[in-house]
Amino acid sequence: MTEKEKLQKILDKLDEIYGVEKQNFFHSEPWQLLLAIMLSAQSTDKQVDEAIPAFFERFNTVEAMADAPVEEIERYIQSVGLYKNKAKNIKKCCGQLVEQYGGAVPDTMEELLKLAGVGRKTANLFLSDAYGIPGVTVDTHVFRISRRLGWAEGKTSETVEKELKERLPKEHWIRINFQLIYHGRAVCTARKARCAECPLEEWCAKKGV
Repeated sequence: MTEKEKLQKILDKLDEIYGVEKQNFFHSEPWQLLLAIMLSAQSTDKQVDEAIPAFFERFNTVEAMADAPVEEIERYIQSVGLYKNKAKNIKKCCGQLVEQYGGAVPDTMEELLKLAGVGRKTANLFLSDAYGIPGVTVDTHVFRISRRLGWAEGKTSETVEKELKERLPKEHWIRINFQLIYHGRAVCTARKARCAECPLEEWCAKKGV
């Protein structure tokens, strides 16, 4: 079996097990989705899902968020990780959106990376989820599993992102993130890859690594 055929087998299996559609965080506006993704760093989806309804009800416009005292923002997001630092970034980010973009969220990587608290991972995820712009979001699960599968060898998330874009069909770029997150939580964990129960085992380049 060629490497291309192995790759397709894995992608087909991921589609079969984890699906092709991701459920996004609660939001009605792009700026809300951006903030929800920012909140999700080093936090669980459950923590974010529980915090954001009241958060967005209290601050229902990007202007209201920009004008809010940091301490009040903190009170609404204190159940998520690193909430104090996130509150500062959220206020500053919303101020930038109001002052520089009229309250809209830009749709390019270059502009998003100028916003407080927005790194490449957040920007990629936002662009794909909000605007359907294909990109590969490399978090710890994607970084670890793509290297175990032999898809990438890079030592940084940006290098792995570049390698995956070169290897994966473009139609898989967006969904590979949530599929590998689910797979990383359930089977290919950080502590140890449970190869004996892995549905991708027969095509994996680095079994048990």
